[in-house]
Amino acid sequence: METTTRDPENVALFATLAADWWNPEGSSRLLHRINPARLGYVREQLVSHFGLDARNRRALAGLKALDIGCGAGLLTEPLARMGAEVEGLDAGEDVIAAARAHASAQGLDIRYTAGDVIAFAHGREASYDFITCLEVIEHVTEIEEFLSSLSNLLKPGGLLIFSTPNRTPLSWAVLIAGAEKIAKLIPESGHDWRKFVTPDELTQKLAASGLRATQISGLSWSPTRGFHISADVSINYIGTAVHA
Repeated sequence: METTTRDPENVALFATLAADWWNPEGSSRLLHRINPARLGYVREQLVSHFGLDARNRRALAGLKALDIGCGAGLLTEPLARMGAEVEGLDAGEDVIAAARAHASAQGLDIRYTAGDVIAFAHGREASYDFITCLEVIEHVTEIEEFLSSLSNLLKPGGLLIFSTPNRTPLSWAVLIAGAEKIAKLIPESGHDWRKFVTPDELTQKLAASGLRATQISGLSWSPTRGFHISADVSINYIGTAVHA
């Protein structure tokens, strides 16, 4: 049987959200609200890692990128606007169809692929300067194989940027009980708290895949600042990795 990282139930669930993905007040509104903080972190890390001009609106020009678990393109499109030659990969055909339609309407040249990352990586050379997988790790079924595929796709000297929820009592209270069950900011049954990984666990899994975590920060929320990067990793964290 072919190894796959996709969870069929998750893929089916997010397929039902595809048409509403770009609605900032719709079922993906939490992603819309968290995206500016994520984008700021991604840009800052890439500028630092590759020695780019932070003042340039298209600072990522010349870099080839892969956004894994791209959904309908909330991160992929801004990366393209910042100059990157970016591709998007997602396990769900419905969300990829929504991503293609939205990019086309925006006049953006983005190549989107529906499929599993293991099959996508098979036989390919390491060809991406940077890879993003934001809020994806908690949805895959085979984390080790998933990370190994990312390692195989990343160029020597490239940068992996990831974010995922931590597995703590607080993350259960905030993300599962609060955001999912009470506030309905996250689709019902969209997450399994038992599949969340701690920063230490992820660091070890990255190392086993030939990657070294270089930076980990918290992705936090406050009434005064909204979503922002912090030192508190107790709920959600974002980080970078390079080839070991």
